[in-house]
Amino acid sequence: MAKAEVFPWLAECRVHLCELHRTQRLPHALIVHGAQGIGKANFATAFAHYLLCQSPQGDQPCGSCKACELNNVDGHPDLYLLEPDDIGKPIKVDQIRQLTDFICSTAQQGGYRVVIINPADAMNVAAANALLKMLEEPGKDTVLMLITDRLGQVMPTIKSRCQRVECPLPSEQVATDFVAQALSLDADEAQRLLRINNGAPMATLNYSESDQAEWRSQLVKGLADVLKQRRTVVEVAQAWQKADLELMLGWLYSMLVDISRAKATENEALKQEDAHNMLVAVSRKTNPAKVFELASLVQEERKSLILRQNTNKQMLLERILLAWSAIVR
Repeated sequence: MAKAEVFPWLAECRVHLCELHRTQRLPHALIVHGAQGIGKANFATAFAHYLLCQSPQGDQPCGSCKACELNNVDGHPDLYLLEPDDIGKPIKVDQIRQLTDFICSTAQQGGYRVVIINPADAMNVAAANALLKMLEEPGKDTVLMLITDRLGQVMPTIKSRCQRVECPLPSEQVATDFVAQALSLDADEAQRLLRINNGAPMATLNYSESDQAEWRSQLVKGLADVLKQRRTVVEVAQAWQKADLELMLGWLYSMLVDISRAKATENEALKQEDAHNMLVAVSRKTNPAKVFELASLVQEERKSLILRQNTNKQMLLERILLAWSAIVR
């Protein structure tokens, strides 16, 4: 379970929910949504701890009651986290059925029962339909929090039964200060990493602490190699087989946005600094129609990955890279 923490840019969301709770207007189902990598899971966990606390102090759990002690060791019996069995896999109907026993039981600590479903968009159709019944009649003092980066992928009938909690991106200054302090970086480097990760602080920390930087480097090099015909489309596609393709396509889409920006404004101050020279060169040789066509293809392929359709990685990458190679011809 994510560490309970409410980051500064989500503080107003916390105040809003705590006020709903104090005035007895808190709905039984919330859908916590916003950009990937901004701390939504941390936020939901922190609010769950607040609801379960037996003696909250203002908008904060007391930290010393039995409920807080249990939460501190991820052992509270009235807090249920529902996630896919494996990363990238769907939440299945059997998992929702197992949740039924928890929903129908009495709270062991005599207060709230809280369910966190993360990510809500991972539920397959059968699982989502099974959850609908719980959302309609969840029982007394029960709160379900559904977390998603992709609100559009959540079934409309699920969304209609939840109150939305929109989590904003922080300002660039707030995000830069946060990342610089967390990673002991100067402001320029923190800003550079944030721009690669679309301004999302937690995604930036994950980027720095994982192998994503290596894959990012391979993406930039592969795209350049295809343009300069140093490697074939097939060779580059083969080299990317083990990559997180959704992540790679997201980066490519951001690069296409930069190309469009440079084309429209003739401004070479691009956000994707690690690919600056290549993107400027492409912007000078291409036309808007080709950029928009490739951007549309990238989004279509990303959608197929998000919907977990049976996608042939090699063929997907070859389609993208062939279109990329044609963008300057």
